[in-house]
Amino acid sequence: MKLRQYLFNQLALTFFPIFLGLYFITSIIFLVKIASLTSVITINFFELIKLYGFMMPSIIFYTLPVSFFISVAITLSKLSNEYELIVVTSFGLNPLKILKIFLPITIFISLSLMVVSLGLIPKTKYEREVFMDKKQTEANFNIKASEFGQNLGKWLIFIERKDEKFYHNVKLFKTQNNQDQFIIAKNATLNNDEGELSFKLFEGKSFHIQDEEFNQIDYSNMTIFNNIRNNHSGYTFIDSYNYWKHYLLDDDSETQKFAYYILLSLFPLLSLLIAVNYGYYNPRYEKSKAVQWCAFYIVIYYSLISFLTKQVYLHSLYIIPVLWISWSYFLYTRSVKKQY
Repeated sequence: MKLRQYLFNQLALTFFPIFLGLYFITSIIFLVKIASLTSVITINFFELIKLYGFMMPSIIFYTLPVSFFISVAITLSKLSNEYELIVVTSFGLNPLKILKIFLPITIFISLSLMVVSLGLIPKTKYEREVFMDKKQTEANFNIKASEFGQNLGKWLIFIERKDEKFYHNVKLFKTQNNQDQFIIAKNATLNNDEGELSFKLFEGKSFHIQDEEFNQIDYSNMTIFNNIRNNHSGYTFIDSYNYWKHYLLDDDSETQKFAYYILLSLFPLLSLLIAVNYGYYNPRYEKSKAVQWCAFYIVIYYSLISFLTKQVYLHSLYIIPVLWISWSYFLYTRSVKKQY
């Protein structure tokens, strides 16, 4: 019990600095991406925090497995360097028994990553798209008086005067399919109904010009609809189960993403034996290369799952674990098992 507690304390001392460092760096990258959105939409500080909150599950998902894998290897390497693992081994605790101590928390980490990737990321992605749609809609509402070059969907728009939500002396122009359409209105209002942008015109005329044909329509009121909410192809998010049920097997990119999320979530569990393999060494004859080998296997694993999930989709869910565990056990039997 004391050994278990001691190992967990040593793991915590290594894990949190690595995780927080990677989380901070990744957060900066995501914040730069959010800042780039200000060229398209206008957001305040609280909306910036809200957008960052939508991206937090993705940040955690991509930093946690790497941090945990490196932390286990470095923790064992540090204990080896201080001859503590040699003492522990002399009392009958071989590397596999040490691995069993870390196994429950590793399983918990992998299950948590699955919840984040398969449950939270689709939800926050949808909420982010809805938020962006809303902000783009608000940007469309920002029509200023007496300024040329403003757009309302496919329409060029000019207004002479604006009074809160009411517009006066409105002119709209559009060219489509070799036909020019010009609309004038004495007054107008702009409305938004959950992403459906509509412009209601009062007391005006509409002119349709095509080759040698000219038509004029006088109207008392006219409504122009402009649906700008198109980021998620009309899909309404209910829950994560229905999300994957809707896209899985019908959308290759989402199927590939589903397999990728599961395999990346399993990375700490599948690689635990590799961490043990490079954490054990004799400091009298060897130098620790845990960090270098961890970086190498992280690159290999990420490249492998990126390639195979695109090629064989869901079949990668059993191909990669079998290959990775077989290679891990082969390394273990060739090095650590012989000595300890």
